Amino acid sequence: MDFSSEPPHSRLLRVQGREPFNAEPPSSSLVNHHITPVELVYNRNHGPVRILDEHSHSIQIQDEIHAKNMTISLPELKSLPRASVVAAHQCAGNRRNEMGKIKPVTGTGWDDGVVANCRWDGVRLRDVLVHVGVPYAEDLHVCFASHAAPCQDDKYYGASIPMKRAYALESDVLLAYEMNEEPIPSDHGGPLRVVVPGVVGARWVKWVDTLTISAHESPNAYQQRDYKVLPPNVDSIEAAGPVWARYPPLMTLPLNSVVATVDHDLQHGRLVVKGYATPSDEGNITVVDVSTDDGKTWVPARIVYQEGKWSWTLWEVELFDVQLHGVVLSRATDASGNVQNRECEWNFRGVAYNAWGRREW
Repeated sequence: MDFSSEPPHSRLLRVQGREPFNAEPPSSSLVNHHITPVELVYNRNHGPVRILDEHSHSIQIQDEIHAKNMTISLPELKSLPRASVVAAHQCAGNRRNEMGKIKPVTGTGWDDGVVANCRWDGVRLRDVLVHVGVPYAEDLHVCFASHAAPCQDDKYYGASIPMKRAYALESDVLLAYEMNEEPIPSDHGGPLRVVVPGVVGARWVKWVDTLTISAHESPNAYQQRDYKVLPPNVDSIEAAGPVWARYPPLMTLPLNSVVATVDHDLQHGRLVVKGYATPSDEGNITVVDVSTDDGKTWVPARIVYQEGKWSWTLWEVELFDVQLHGVVLSRATDASGNVQNRECEWNFRGVAYNAWGRREW
């Protein structure tokens, strides 16, 4: 793979891999912003980053059910009704290094900065499908693909979602061309990418150029042989090989919270703690609690930011009469009453880690 013509990458990120380029910001920087600035948005790649011409970019729509093929240009897409959504975009491997402390995992070593909360603008996927005459069917799938560059595990990058998610009345699934009110940079999938609020970032295909209506999920390796939660007894590549097909692709991530910063005021015995929380698919965050005594007692944090159905939640709290050294824990509760688990079961790929947030001071 040729990595020689990539655009400049943000210098504010911690590089976790150079070829392909994978990098994340410290979570302490993330929680200073309601909407994540572009230079603090993580980079997750399985191949080279390509710079594509927005003026000539188009998307092929292949309807396998009705044997129809269509091409729609980016200018034509932009002529359709514009839609906007604020949504948190999170990698399945966020906090992977924490799971790796339980037992070694495979994959890029991520800390807790592989998440970004951005404003996305584009056209609803539902409107695109209606525009080109694709009828709704409950049991079909919409498959996305980018052939911009080869990937580590396949010739292209692909993913899919059930058609019912795209066609739901409240659906905010977009073919997006703007990020934070600017054209999406190449690093983040411009000129056109998929945005699937509430769904793991692996399905948000960057540089999307093909959309297929199919009776089956995407056959791509990243849908079929990766980004799945395998049982704990599967602990090697060899053991995973024959069982990938038995388990569903990871779509939504579990309820989560992270302690991003702990500032200690020694003179007054005070801690100022800040962090973020991300929802599952059962409602946004309603409460974040913190503890300094290993979960025996909890103090509610103040929610300082939340926007709409799909955003992350930023929170902070002041704690008094604390010791010189210790550990702060966090746990989130959502609108359905679900409470973040104290521990998270290990899996070989190190995905969907959501044990209580934890940071020493």
